[in-house]
Amino acid sequence: MFHVVLVEPEIPQNAGNIARTCAATGCVLHLVKPLGFEISDKYLKRAGLDYWDLVEVRVHENLVEALRALEGVKLHLFTTKAQKRYDEAVYHRGDALVFGKETRGLEEEFLVSRPEDCVRIPMLDERRSLNLSNAVAIAVYEGLRQNGFPGLRTEGELHRLKW
Repeated sequence: MFHVVLVEPEIPQNAGNIARTCAATGCVLHLVKPLGFEISDKYLKRAGLDYWDLVEVRVHENLVEALRALEGVKLHLFTTKAQKRYDEAVYHRGDALVFGKETRGLEEEFLVSRPEDCVRIPMLDERRSLNLSNAVAIAVYEGLRQNGFPGLRTEGELHRLKW
């Protein structure tokens, strides 16, 4: 569906939760080094539970390599500094949702070089940021909503489920 790109993620529990969101929605997860944890980290695995085999994970040595792998893909850069709200962006299948590290976000020079791609999730003043895994979930589900939740269970299908 989408590419979720985590640039230098630091907290294994966030990456595990994001992997679970990707598994549930069919998104490809890109991890850009350096990582603040080992891929085999027990906290990473615990947060992702038994979903790791259901998500496609691609690991990149650096942002340049990741961008090369995503060449031609529309990027949505999530930052607290953007003018445009995330729900004002138009998301298409195959777009990349790009998030920076938990402590600093994406590098300023990268954001300045692509201002038209920058989007923000609104929050109250004097707040630094949302939790990374929450921000990714908000972005992924807005993209899915805009595209009619392709491939996901619809309301009609839910009525047929046996409880």
